[in-house]
Amino acid sequence: MIVGLDIGTNHIRVAIGELNDSGGIEIAGTASRKSAGLRNGVIVNIEDAAAAIKEAVENAEQNAGAEVTKCAIGIGGTQIEGLNQRGITPVTEPGRPPREVTRGDIERAIDNARAVFIPQDRELLHVVAQSFTVDNLKNIKDPTNMMCARLEADVHVITASKTTIQNIKRCVNRAGYESSGIMLKTLAATQAVVHDDEMDLGSILIDMGAGTTDVLVLLGGAPVCTVSIPVGGNLVTNDIAIVKGIPVSAAEKIKIESGCCFIDNIEIDREVIIPGVGGRDPELTTQTELCTIIQPRVEEIFSMVRSAVISNSNIRRLSGNIILTGGGAQMEGVVECAQAVFGTSAVRIGTPEKLGGAEAEYRRPEFATVIGLVIANKNAVQEKNSRKNKKLFSSEESGKKENLLTRLKKSFF
Repeated sequence: MIVGLDIGTNHIRVAIGELNDSGGIEIAGTASRKSAGLRNGVIVNIEDAAAAIKEAVENAEQNAGAEVTKCAIGIGGTQIEGLNQRGITPVTEPGRPPREVTRGDIERAIDNARAVFIPQDRELLHVVAQSFTVDNLKNIKDPTNMMCARLEADVHVITASKTTIQNIKRCVNRAGYESSGIMLKTLAATQAVVHDDEMDLGSILIDMGAGTTDVLVLLGGAPVCTVSIPVGGNLVTNDIAIVKGIPVSAAEKIKIESGCCFIDNIEIDREVIIPGVGGRDPELTTQTELCTIIQPRVEEIFSMVRSAVISNSNIRRLSGNIILTGGGAQMEGVVECAQAVFGTSAVRIGTPEKLGGAEAEYRRPEFATVIGLVIANKNAVQEKNSRKNKKLFSSEESGKKENLLTRLKKSFF
């Protein structure tokens, strides 16, 4: 069994996968329940969070008819940082002729790139190889067996707050489970919802969570920018609650059932009941009026994402898509709103591919991370086995686009 665990601000989601006879993955069961003990993606109460995790995993166990011992865990939020680095290693000594690049040369170049100073309060999460330079020949994806004197590796280094990782592991342990590894949520989601050509051409994955909005920019088949915006769907909920003078729980229900973030999408302006509070009579509003509250805030979030991507990367133009995942991607009009802010029609909802097994419950954007964790963990197991066979860059893969997980220097293992 391969288990993915996504601990979000508002919801905890679990997916249990199993390998079929052909080596593929099937989803045996999923579960989703309300979170507890978290604020803006950060654990603030260990016991409450552990209890919520335990309940969610037990629900998934019942649905799958299986017992869970270990979970692959997603991590995200503002505790994450990404940095592009370059490492250089000589392949031959000065004055000697060039020789073939070996796996050891590749490992050394990547290790030199990851030798960036990491503060004591942070932990290395991933090092993803972007491309290599063989002498003066740039943008090589797999330099194995090429002749050169010097090898350079461009990588994306991802770190996380050490205390955040420790608290996540403690919660999972308190719930009665072990951690089989921790992975960046947006990186995991790419495994479930991003196509190979989108990774190559350049795309932006936006995970629209309740407490934070996490962003991963992909180009040339690898991440080039990792950022997190410290606001999410809860900000929209709070706006509705304040404007209408109702509890947050009631505002959340109205947002989910009647919310729209692009006013041009409203064809029939249906009425929406605003519940009374403290003996006050309920009142009627319209979906259009709600949209005037919701749309400016969603536009603001997308504008913050756009600014963060521009300021944290050298990319000004991408040929791929903007892919929306997370609970916020369910809102009516979210694609059109993103298109207006980013100035492109290349926006889509990231729905996990059909994997077989359980009902299509998991084929929704809010399950992108947890399904991606299952796929990534399966790939990591296979990659671990292939490394034992010394096939990190196997000749059989020559000429084919590598799976992103094969380019991780450090992932689950």
